Amino acid sequence: MPTVSVKRDTLFEALGRTYTDEEFDELCFQFGLELDEITSEKAIISKEQGDAKAEGASDTVLYKIDVPANRYDLLCLEGLVRGLQVFKERINIPRYRKIVLAKGEGQRLIITEETAKIRPHAVAAVLRNITFTKERYDSFIDLQEKLHQNICRKRALVAIGTHDLDTITGPFTYTAKAPSEIKFKPLNQSQEYTASQLMDLYKTDSHLRHYLHLIENKPLYPIIYDSNGVVLSMPPIINGDHTKIGLNTRNVFIECTGTDITKAKIVLDILVTMFSEYCEKPFSVEAAEVIYPNGKTHIYPELAYRKEKVKPEYINKKIGISETPSNLAKLLTRMCLKSHVTGNGNHIEVEIPPTRADVIHACDIVEDAAIAYGYNNIQMTVPKMYTIANQLPLNKLTELLRLELAAAGFTEVLTFALCSQEDIADKLGMDISATKAVKIANPKTAEFQVARTSLLPGLLKTIAANRKMPLPLKLFEISDIVVKDDSTDVGARNYRHLCALYYNKNPGFEIIHGLLDRVMQLLDVPNEENGYVIKAAEGSAFFPGRCAEVIAKGQSIGKLGVLHPDVITKFELTMPCSALEITIEPFV
Repeated sequence: MPTVSVKRDTLFEALGRTYTDEEFDELCFQFGLELDEITSEKAIISKEQGDAKAEGASDTVLYKIDVPANRYDLLCLEGLVRGLQVFKERINIPRYRKIVLAKGEGQRLIITEETAKIRPHAVAAVLRNITFTKERYDSFIDLQEKLHQNICRKRALVAIGTHDLDTITGPFTYTAKAPSEIKFKPLNQSQEYTASQLMDLYKTDSHLRHYLHLIENKPLYPIIYDSNGVVLSMPPIINGDHTKIGLNTRNVFIECTGTDITKAKIVLDILVTMFSEYCEKPFSVEAAEVIYPNGKTHIYPELAYRKEKVKPEYINKKIGISETPSNLAKLLTRMCLKSHVTGNGNHIEVEIPPTRADVIHACDIVEDAAIAYGYNNIQMTVPKMYTIANQLPLNKLTELLRLELAAAGFTEVLTFALCSQEDIADKLGMDISATKAVKIANPKTAEFQVARTSLLPGLLKTIAANRKMPLPLKLFEISDIVVKDDSTDVGARNYRHLCALYYNKNPGFEIIHGLLDRVMQLLDVPNEENGYVIKAAEGSAFFPGRCAEVIAKGQSIGKLGVLHPDVITKFELTMPCSALEITIEPFV
C-alpha cells in the first residue's frame, strides 16, 4: 500500500478542526485508511542516518497514512482532505469541468509516427491561472512521484511532464529522434547535453538511473518540442530546464506520455482534478487537443462521468445489513459516489466521478457502501449454510500412520521434494528415462534438478548426514512423490508414499517386515490372498534374492528388502540397510 506523508498541522488546518492522534486514527479507520506512523522529518533522518545527520531537521509532526493502492485520488493532501470532508458531510462533492476553447485557440499536441515503436500515446491539459504556495507546489511534485511509482509502474506505462506554459509557445510536437540529434539543457543542469551524454550522466544518479533502461537501447528517443524548437521533455527520463515550474508559475501545461493510453488518461485526470481547486475557476481544467499521426484528433482530459445502477437488496445482501435505499444512497454519496434512488426504490443510480477510476464493477460500489456503513457496525451472524470443514481423508490417514510409526520406534524425517537426477536414477541403479521424473526447466543448483520419484534417496541422505548417531537408525517419511502423467491437465501426478529405513550392523530385514505387518494391521488388511501378500521380486536398488513386492487389494503397492551394497556405497554409507516403500492411497 502506498504511504502518504502529510504535515499534521497543515492537514488539520485544511480539515477545519484539530484531532487528537487517537481521534484521527479512528477517522482514518472509518474511511478505510490506516494511520501507519506519527513521526517527524528529524525522527526519520535520525532513524535512518543517525542523530548527527538529523541535526537542524524539522520537528514538524508528520502523519504517515496507508492508502489503498487503487485509490489514486487519495495520494496527496488535496485529495485526502476532499475525501474526508465529503465523508464527514462538511462539503458537497465537487463537479469537475472541462473548458474547451474555440478551434485554434487552445493548446495542441501533435504526435508523429516515429513514436509508434517506443511510447506511442500522449495526452495533455492546462491548469490555467493556478496559484502555488510552497506547500501546494511540494504536494504537486510529490503526487507526480507517487503516481510514477504506483499506477505508472515506475514510468514504464506512463511518464508525467509539467511545464510553465508562459515560457513556451504551442503547438507542441511529440516525436522521436536518434540520441545524437537531441540536445537540450535538462532540469537543474547548467549546460546542454545530447541524449547519449545524458544517459551517461544519469547512470550515477540515485533517482533517475532506475528509468534509463526504458529507452536506453532504443534506436530513437521520445522528445517533445514547442513551435520554436524548445525542448519540453525527453520522456520518461527528464524535463527540460527551460520549462521548469516554480512558485510564481501561473499556467501549467501537463503532458503524459506512455505505452498504455488508459493509464495515461487516468493519470492526467487525477493530476488535474486534484490541483484544479487552486485555479482561478476552481475545479475547471482547460482542455488540449491531441492530434494523432493518422490525422484524428481527441480532446483531453476526458473528465468522464458515468452512471451505474445497483439494486439496494444486492448491496444489503453482500454486506449483511438491511438499510433502506435512501440510506444506502446517502452512504455512497459520502464516499464521493453521488447517488440517488430511482424508480420505485428498486434501484440506486450511482455517478462515478473521474477521480474514481478504481470503481469498475458493482462490487466496488458495495465495498464503498460497507466502508461508509462501518465494518464494526455490521452485526456478526452465524451463516445459514451448514458447511463444517473436514480434514482431507488422505491427510487424516497420513497423520494417523505417523503417530503409529513413531510409536513403533521409528523417527520421522522431512526431506526436500526436489533432488538431483543422480539421487533418483544413478545411485539407485536406474536410468533417468525409466523414472518418469518431472524435470525443473532452470534449476539453480544440481541438488534440485527434478521432483523426487521416491522417498528412499532422501532417507539415505539423512542417514549419511547422521552417521555419528548411535545405531540402529530407524527412520520413516510419509510424503508425496511426483511422476509424469499425460492424462492430467498439468502433465504430472502426486502420490502419497510411506518409506521406512533400518540401518545397523546387520540388515534387519525382519524389522522392516514386521513394520509392514504392523501398518497392514492398522489399515485392517488381513495377511491372506484377499488382503496383502509379499512375493519375491527384483529391484535395481535391492540385493538380488533379498527383495519382495507388496501386493494389496489386487495391485502392487511397493517393495521391501535389503539394499544393494552399491546403492549403500553411493550414498556414502558403510552398514547394511533394509528399506520399505509403499503407496498408501489405495487404503483411503
